Amino acid sequence: MSRLRVSGGEARGRRLKAPKNIRPTQGMVKQAIFNMVGPDIESANVLDLFAGSGALGIEALSRAAASVTFVDQQPRGLAILRQNLDALGFKERSRVIRGDVVRWLEASPDAIKAADFVFLDPPYDDVVLDRALKVLDRVATQATVVAEHSRRQELPQLDRLRVDRQRRYGDTLVTVFRI
Repeated sequence: MSRLRVSGGEARGRRLKAPKNIRPTQGMVKQAIFNMVGPDIESANVLDLFAGSGALGIEALSRAAASVTFVDQQPRGLAILRQNLDALGFKERSRVIRGDVVRWLEASPDAIKAADFVFLDPPYDDVVLDRALKVLDRVATQATVVAEHSRRQELPQLDRLRVDRQRRYGDTLVTVFRI
């Protein structure tokens, strides 16, 4: 099991557990994401999709997000995510859902419309990112969407979501979309 740390907010410096079979967002990339979204995360409703250990959503909670809904399909990662939420005292502001992210998005338009931020960190070079972005493009009304993906991955053509900015960190590209 690898170890991560929360980089800012009330839980800054606290360790997070992460299963070995996932690629958690690295500290430098995570810090860059939260520098990009800035203080707007405070009091925000957040979706952490392809959540894994929950590092991005937990970072948002530590920085005073009102709530985070975590969605992932892997039971091992979700078990560790629940342990992290318990250890940090963030359980009350969290909702953990086990399921296919794209199916959940298609079935949850109200959750998408209520979201201020959507974090996407799917497996690299997987078409599931395209499918998730297309659902968000159709349904989101106010959310800032932050996708972490391989720099080699072409993003789909979207109608409403526009690339606001991109930052590259080695093989990782962070793309911020706004409506």
